[in-house]
Amino acid sequence: MTAESSRQRDIERSIIKTYRKSIWRPFTKALKEYKLISDGDKIAVCISGGKDSMLMAKCMQEIQKHGLMDFELLFLCMDPGYAPENRQLIEHNAEILGIPLTFFESDIFDTVVNIEQNPCYLCARMRRGHLYANAKERGCNKIALGHHFDDVIETILMGMLYAAKVETMMPKLHSLNFEGMELIRPMYLVKESAIKAWRDANDLHFIQCACRFTELCASCGGDEDNPSKRDEMKALIDEMRKTNPHVDTNIYNSVRNINLSTVIGYHKGDWSYNFLDDYDDLSGK
Repeated sequence: MTAESSRQRDIERSIIKTYRKSIWRPFTKALKEYKLISDGDKIAVCISGGKDSMLMAKCMQEIQKHGLMDFELLFLCMDPGYAPENRQLIEHNAEILGIPLTFFESDIFDTVVNIEQNPCYLCARMRRGHLYANAKERGCNKIALGHHFDDVIETILMGMLYAAKVETMMPKLHSLNFEGMELIRPMYLVKESAIKAWRDANDLHFIQCACRFTELCASCGGDEDNPSKRDEMKALIDEMRKTNPHVDTNIYNSVRNINLSTVIGYHKGDWSYNFLDDYDDLSGK
């Protein structure tokens, strides 16, 4: 066995054994609880080059080897205009991990680089559209994204604090623009701290964010002087953990255990409800 293949085996084994409780079990729980994979699926595992999507790819390989369902995987990586060193790092990590990447090109970075308002939002929407389209062309019926548990709870808080609404990053979604396509999030219950621990224990180094705005610090982190709203949520949750170590789980459970009789109003599509609609009826009058 070569040194390269031995390292790959050790990395794979660490997911199943060393991080069984913090990574493998939450990963398989999400697959089962939310029915993310079905027999006959062809899933485009979307690789950005960061720690989350790379670990997701390895977990998907492992469940394909050890699981009971028959499905195909395509490891799809879009190059939206990466700097050469970032493209090379993605390819290098894929080789270390044994992930057979399929690349396709786009010009998204050139399109959004001069956008002043919400360039990250526009970039994310465009990237997802390109991934859907390319995956469908290659015969896939699902795309898998690497969003993890912390992404979920941060999204919940951002919606409440900045958009005045209660919304959840869903574990799976039907595409509205690409008929027959579905988005799944297999890392939905895996905490970011576990992903970082797996990365560091295996001495792996991934890109952080390789867009034009941050590519100079792509391997080291974000902008401390101008934190994003998501960075603010991370800091807020970290501060709350000091007095309540279960705060992240409580935030997640709060959107799983909603008592509709105790909320002022809610809506689904064009239909809306206000507690006054049947307030007198419930009084027994």
